[in-house]
Amino acid sequence: MLRFAQTSAALTLKRATIVSASNARRTISDSASKSSPSPLAGDTGRKATHLHHAMTSFLAIATPIVMLTPDSYTDGAIDKAFGMLVATTISAHSWIGMNYVATDYVPKISRSLLGPARVFNAALGLVTFVGLSKVALNNKGGVKGTIKGLWKPEKMVDV
Repeated sequence: MLRFAQTSAALTLKRATIVSASNARRTISDSASKSSPSPLAGDTGRKATHLHHAMTSFLAIATPIVMLTPDSYTDGAIDKAFGMLVATTISAHSWIGMNYVATDYVPKISRSLLGPARVFNAALGLVTFVGLSKVALNNKGGVKGTIKGLWKPEKMVDV
């Protein structure tokens, strides 16, 4: 019985330490975001976290539904609209996620590199959006056709 009480007390102490550490992290993050509100800081505030989680849910639910829908239902405008929605969601999702990574790890190297890291993340998100938009708007099946093409063997052309 004594060992159980000691283990329980140790677990309670660990939980208290974890809770206090997470509260301290939020306080530091929130105070930093209030002192320098940057439009490139895509990871600041509750709205960014909520939006990031909503985009994750959308991608996890909508993508398999559209991929499993027969081509006759999704060809044309529906495929292009879905492709543009996926392009927007993936690029915004990666931009916010990479800002979380930059906020956590770049200051460990140098605080002065946080700004350039955010600019890089925004540029990477923009390039991702442009590339996926180009794929979504092509006439070869868009995003759905590109993903399906990964599993189709190439047709041999006789010369």
